[in-house]
Amino acid sequence: MRHVTLRMLRVFAAVARHLSVTAAARELHLTQPAVTMQVKELERNCGAPLFERLGRRIYLTEAGRELAACAANVTENLRETEERLDALRGLKKGLLKLGAVSTAKYFAPALLAGFTASHPDVTIRFSVGNREETIRNLAGNEIDLAIMGRPPREIETLSEPFAKHPLIIIAAPSHPLAGKRRVPMKKLAGERFLIREEGSGTRASMERVFAQAQLAYQTSMEMSSNETIKQAVIAGMGISFISKHTVGLELQTRRLVALDVAGLPVMRDWFVIHLRTKRLSPIAAAFKQFLATGGAAIIERAAGFAPVTGGRRAAKQAVLRSNK
Repeated sequence: MRHVTLRMLRVFAAVARHLSVTAAARELHLTQPAVTMQVKELERNCGAPLFERLGRRIYLTEAGRELAACAANVTENLRETEERLDALRGLKKGLLKLGAVSTAKYFAPALLAGFTASHPDVTIRFSVGNREETIRNLAGNEIDLAIMGRPPREIETLSEPFAKHPLIIIAAPSHPLAGKRRVPMKKLAGERFLIREEGSGTRASMERVFAQAQLAYQTSMEMSSNETIKQAVIAGMGISFISKHTVGLELQTRRLVALDVAGLPVMRDWFVIHLRTKRLSPIAAAFKQFLATGGAAIIERAAGFAPVTGGRRAAKQAVLRSNK
């Protein structure tokens, strides 16, 4: 392996990513014979075939999968080193790979907009998924940081809370419990609940709340989207336990109401999380600091629960602090 070059690894990584010599050549602006030659030279150095062809398609061999993981680590280390060198030279550019659970997508763009205002040369790669998908991306080093409502137990991470996360029960304005004061939790046992799918952090929080109250709930439908749940509740199909940050607009316009239930809202936290062993790039570290100093105010403003002037002031202060 001592004769393997970065060029070989880059070419191999592109072929492994696309499982296509043609697509890799197009991405790298090389000819197909040039790509094939680099792969064959790499296979000679490795002493094992990296791809196998079945019909018109190619697949990674076991050796190819091992080398693909190595190539990904090398590429990531080079990227992070380049960003640290840029930071030493006073440059503010680089790639931020951010992941978020689907509930956070309602305010994450506002956080990114506030951050890029002071870091205009940063490239953002933003992915959204449910809790299980986000944890998988974190474990695979596909993302630098994750925003979620509960730190994972499956992997070793460092997590820091940066904003409060209220969870409420929503209903259509015409619902019999709308406008009632201090509704007992036990009165919800007979209601039809629209719930998130297995693996959702919101669903896990709901299950804990009802378990602690020693109550069962009746499920009428399971859905994988907050948007679908909101529309179903508006249509009168049932009620739902949901993040308040996902329904700010609907509460303001009275398309939905938050039921005044005893013991609610449940207050959780939003966390920014990364692998315990990961050495954050300067850009990722700057974004983490940005969240700690001004993320809460930006989220409240994005959700429509704080005065615009206060939100702007807090966001501006957060930008200034992140520049120090």
